[in-house]
Amino acid sequence: MSVGAAAKCGVHIFGIRHLSPAGAVHLIRFLNETQPQLVLVEGPSDATRLINQITLSGVKPPIAILAYTEQLPIRTVVFPLAEYSPEYQAFHWAAAHGVEARFIDLPSDVSVSLYAGRRAAIREGNEEGAREYYRRTNKRYEQVAELAGEPDYETYWERHFEQITGHDTYRNAIHAFSHEMRQLSESEERTHTPLESAHNEIREAYMRSQIAEAIASGVPADRIVVVTGAYHAAALQADNDLMSKSEAASLPSITTKLTLMPYSYYKLSTHSGYGAGNAAPSYFELAWQCAKEHDPKKLPTLYLSSIAGHMRDSGTFRSAASVIEAVRLAESLASLHGGRLPALKDLHDAAITCLGYGELSNVADALARTDVGTAIGVLPEGISQTPIQDDLNRNLKMLKLEKYKTTVATDLELDLRENRRVKSEDAAFLDLRRSFFLERLQLLAISFAQKRAVKQDGATWAEKWVLRWTPEAEIEVVESIIKGETIELAAAYFIKESLSQCTNTLQAAELVKAAWNCGLPSSMEDARQMLQELAVEAGDYAQVAGTLRELSLLVQFGDVRKMDTAILVPLLEQLFLRGALLLVDSAACSDDAAADMSSAIIDMHAVAQQHYDVVDDVRWVTQLEELAYRDDRNAKLSGIAFALLLERSLIDNERLAREVSRRLSPGIPADIGAGWFEGLSLRNRYVLLSRRQLWEQLNLYTASLDDEQFRRSLVFLRRALASFEPREKNAIAELLGDVWGFGSLEAADVLQRPLSGEEQQKLDELNEFDFGDL
Repeated sequence: MSVGAAAKCGVHIFGIRHLSPAGAVHLIRFLNETQPQLVLVEGPSDATRLINQITLSGVKPPIAILAYTEQLPIRTVVFPLAEYSPEYQAFHWAAAHGVEARFIDLPSDVSVSLYAGRRAAIREGNEEGAREYYRRTNKRYEQVAELAGEPDYETYWERHFEQITGHDTYRNAIHAFSHEMRQLSESEERTHTPLESAHNEIREAYMRSQIAEAIASGVPADRIVVVTGAYHAAALQADNDLMSKSEAASLPSITTKLTLMPYSYYKLSTHSGYGAGNAAPSYFELAWQCAKEHDPKKLPTLYLSSIAGHMRDSGTFRSAASVIEAVRLAESLASLHGGRLPALKDLHDAAITCLGYGELSNVADALARTDVGTAIGVLPEGISQTPIQDDLNRNLKMLKLEKYKTTVATDLELDLRENRRVKSEDAAFLDLRRSFFLERLQLLAISFAQKRAVKQDGATWAEKWVLRWTPEAEIEVVESIIKGETIELAAAYFIKESLSQCTNTLQAAELVKAAWNCGLPSSMEDARQMLQELAVEAGDYAQVAGTLRELSLLVQFGDVRKMDTAILVPLLEQLFLRGALLLVDSAACSDDAAADMSSAIIDMHAVAQQHYDVVDDVRWVTQLEELAYRDDRNAKLSGIAFALLLERSLIDNERLAREVSRRLSPGIPADIGAGWFEGLSLRNRYVLLSRRQLWEQLNLYTASLDDEQFRRSLVFLRRALASFEPREKNAIAELLGDVWGFGSLEAADVLQRPLSGEEQQKLDELNEFDFGDL
């Protein structure tokens, strides 16, 4: 028997729009009337086993079925459900009436493979034809709305379909509309998007074969209800070909697994880019609640009261009278459009007028909260999930982080020190264990936890995190299953995998730190051994200095995380000696390379000061002295070395005057003299500002330059002085005022005067000058 013949014999095809409260209401009435023996639903056929779990009492939508591949690159397909999804209500009706429900669409392994193939083909081919088709399709829908006198298609749909009361009327209207729209678009789809057209034909042939199999198994055709997207309804009713079992077996596939996951209203909305979503999931939930209570007329009051409530929560108060006026205005707007009830567009206009006093900005936040909402689904323990999802939920419960599993970003401040006011060790170090867990999530790129900087130097006991749960985070958790069945195992595997690709000491040091942050001592030892091996051949000064910076923090603050970092001390000592010996040779570099070298020298100097009792500080000072007085090394780096010696009071005034005079003497090229001053200015400004002879010599030096050399010196001098604070620049101006024969008061007075036209012109010319051409 063909499917077309089967349909004529009584198979009931019920077309729906996904996430439609009206569709759910009318479907329930239709199921009550027809009392089917079997309910077939568009969705991945291999997910049928999950239907019983979807209908458990502890499940709170929105939720989603997630199909994912087990091999890299991990690919996913998501099938989301809200409480008012017709499919979700069909499952509940079937469970309540002891009726079997099945999915009948392509299995997930085929769907994932076909989607991946389509995306690859679009990337490799010409996408313009597809874009043009989608533009024309969207325009066609907008033209339908325009002909109906509505501002957009969503309003047209709500007013002409969501507000229909008779379920036969609704079903017939959906089928007629979908049939007409499909006829208009089908030929263009085959021309402009052949892959999508072929995909739809494959899906529909498969679904027809599933219906035929159900009939062949002995279920009477008139006792079967098929719930499918309205676009496919006409194709499932048509007397078209079926897909044979051999054809189904020949379809491309990728091995997949299925799991259930919580979803959010934001992800269900079109704002997230979900093509089958709606603009206001939370609003349609209100519509669903009103429809269940057979009182749709109270929706405007509930909606506008909710907006007023959100405004009140944010400190903006609106009276009950304003809400009443808004309801009346929305009803009047609906009447003007021939509507039975206000649509969302009418409610928006009423809210902006009566509650926002004509300004969208006054109600924008409240509208977003009422339209989209922050709801996130809940799955009880025991629901089919991957081991890593179960482990995540266990950790959230054990670490008392369950309340943070919300779509609203929430701050969490941690104190890693022992809490001596509690009895158990677990409670005493609760925040430390939380930190380990959140660091592991961050290492795995699971976006639930984002670390924020705190106003403390280095790795201390205080941490600040921002926690926000999203469906993307759930997918990221599932994707991590390929690394391990628990968060801890996955983090350890990630470090091990990263170590196998490690090529320098800095990368290894960062992995040592990652293991330390995550509380993984075995992984930390593996990373330390890799670092020890790479340190033998380390020859890049900047990488060595960066490695020392990371190791210094770990040695300094190791006890905060109760991890033994003493084993890193010999490595710190070894690398420091190597870095000191590399310093002078590495300073023979270009000005571009000097930027990284500058930071590296400062990092090594900080290590020398912090760990003077461990590292060879004497050798470090010796190397700094050699660099400071060498003329064949980068001038900026020599200036930094000189500044570090000056900072440690290892240079007296006489020696300072002599070196400044030598470095900034007439005849020294601008890029060398000014570059040396730039390096000198990077450290201890108070020391520089207290040395008058330095500024006298700088003045004499710049005065000796010709115009071209002066302009070249400006590149370095502007860069050096740009980092000075305003008060420091004022102090410099007063010092130079003294040098030029002004008193400090006169210099201050000149600084406060408005610029003359000539001065402003010269400054503008200087700002517009292209120093890159020098």
